[in-house]
Amino acid sequence: MDASSKPHRIPPAMGIYAERHNIFQLMQALWLCKHLSATYLCPEELLRNKLLHRSREALVHQKREGKVPSDLWASMLEERLGDVDCVKLGWVLDGFPETRKQALQLQSVGIAPRHVVILKAPDMVLVERNLGKLVDPLTHEVYHTTFDWPIDFTVQKRLVRPDGISPKATARRLLESHRNIPGILQTYPNNHKIINADQPCADVFAQTLNFVQSRPHSEAPYTPRVLLLGPPGSGKSLQAALLVQKYRLVNVCFGDLLREQVAGRTAMGDLIKPFFGSGYPVNDSIALRVLKDRLAQPDCLSRGWVLHGFPRDVDQAVLMKQMGFEPNRVFFLNLPTDVAMQRLCQRATDPASGERYHTVFKPPSDEEVHHRLRRNPRDTPSRVERKAEVYARQVVDLEEYYEHAIFLNADQDPYTIFENIESRLVKPLPVTPARMQFAASPEGHL
Repeated sequence: MDASSKPHRIPPAMGIYAERHNIFQLMQALWLCKHLSATYLCPEELLRNKLLHRSREALVHQKREGKVPSDLWASMLEERLGDVDCVKLGWVLDGFPETRKQALQLQSVGIAPRHVVILKAPDMVLVERNLGKLVDPLTHEVYHTTFDWPIDFTVQKRLVRPDGISPKATARRLLESHRNIPGILQTYPNNHKIINADQPCADVFAQTLNFVQSRPHSEAPYTPRVLLLGPPGSGKSLQAALLVQKYRLVNVCFGDLLREQVAGRTAMGDLIKPFFGSGYPVNDSIALRVLKDRLAQPDCLSRGWVLHGFPRDVDQAVLMKQMGFEPNRVFFLNLPTDVAMQRLCQRATDPASGERYHTVFKPPSDEEVHHRLRRNPRDTPSRVERKAEVYARQVVDLEEYYEHAIFLNADQDPYTIFENIESRLVKPLPVTPARMQFAASPEGHL
């Protein structure tokens, strides 16, 4: 960093980490935490955390032997990552692991960071930064003779030089760091990035943030693209809603897309409206244009999607693949026609409250509500039976086309069905001859 550039305020608690790694990455870690609303973690925080069961033991080791065993660090970190803030917000771990042994120890307890950032700078720059460091013993605020000198004269007078930053000690730590970094990189071969720290802090942060917000390249479906197929009444909408609620996927109901176009009086809606009046399916070219516009939106590309109501037949499935929107999980929800008839033909809605009822499974307790219930014209027995027959004629070809599809019995509790979908969603697909080239790259989890 150019000493003549605008100085940056150095946050508290920076000293120990900067001494060990000789670079000012604590600032980057704190900025990341603030920007991502994540939890900041470092070895010093673990030692100070009296709620951790083994923090006292770690302090004893540090005072007696000058260091804490790797397995003890891993144990404390594992416990800390189970806290609510880490689980809900995510975390940024600063200053650990320092060695390959520690990195392997983290892996052994299941701690695997998604992104690993290594900040590097020339030794001369690191020595200059380290030798100019001073600490306020009263507030523990860290200052620097060149980059961040305090304005308050009283603070200036009480600044002291921290232990272990002599030229000899700094050189020893630099040598240790150079020796350990290759081993750490070897532990995280596919998810690390080396960033030049000898540049303005804002530039370092921008590069770090860009990397951290990227998704690791993988053949695995880190972005889920789920297709639900099944006859009317099989519960596709409910399962889609459950997936959206838990995994934040985008719910793409094809029927709703068409209705939104018509309701919005768009140019595409004007083309769709005549099909609604005639009762015939919307033309494939129009349907695919509507679908493509939705699946190409940033939320679908970044979060993934769950599609239901399309495709109706193999021709549409082929065209969908040609557009570049091929699902990586396909579920067939199988349901007998008589069960579908019972589910759909006996359901009704209260126009006053919008509440949905069913004469068998959820009848209204209020007589007044019972009298004002209305049934959707689409739920007449003749229409439901006709839709089920159309689906039965087309489903055989779709089953052959989606050869890796998963078949589920939809005539059971919906949450049991969801658990089956979820288990297949987060686990790799079985390896078949058509997928052998991906066998060395196991699929990841959501």
